[in-house]
Amino acid sequence: MTKPADAPPITRLALYVRDMPKVAEFYSRHFGFIQDHSEMPGLLRLTPPSGGCALALLQASKGHKVGQSCIKLVFDVADIAAFRDESAARGLKFGAIHHCDGYAYANARDPAKNLIQISSRAFKA
Repeated sequence: MTKPADAPPITRLALYVRDMPKVAEFYSRHFGFIQDHSEMPGLLRLTPPSGGCALALLQASKGHKVGQSCIKLVFDVADIAAFRDESAARGLKFGAIHHCDGYAYANARDPAKNLIQISSRAFKA
């Protein structure tokens, strides 16, 4: 299947969270995201230092059921075990490492209960 020439790229994922500074610090500490100091209230934009998809943290209203969205943030990591160990030393505990079709992955949740995954699928030989 070919994609349309004008297919727009995904440039950011929006997460509705209750504690924006806590979630921003989480993604900065564990994945190196840099906070873009926006002047818009209720929005924090985080960009990865190596480029790629940014995260837009939006203030969740009382009506939002946080952590119940059908979303998973996947981070490409060549060495799952090493990254999992380094993350644990910084306070982020991933679950068991699963092996599937020549790659590995492990899951965790951010402070807003969003599912996150580290995956070596992009490095599959």
